[in-house]
Amino acid sequence: MATEEEKSERFKRVAENRTNKIIDQLRLLGNCANKSNYEYREEDVKKIFSAIEAELKESKSKFQAKSRNKKFEL
Repeated sequence: MATEEEKSERFKRVAENRTNKIIDQLRLLGNCANKSNYEYREEDVKKIFSAIEAELKESKSKFQAKSRNKKFEL
């Protein structure tokens, strides 16, 4: 069974790698803003960032305290 320190170290390693991959991909997406190479509509840009923001919100909520399992009380 993994110790708390091993879990913490594994989290740091995995989270750093995944975060850096996401940042790299966002930078690549930013390259699509170059109008001399690409043509796009503002509506397309809004759809892209709406999808990214929704997924970011979903991921962020997983790290926050879960209050959904509370029992109802009067």
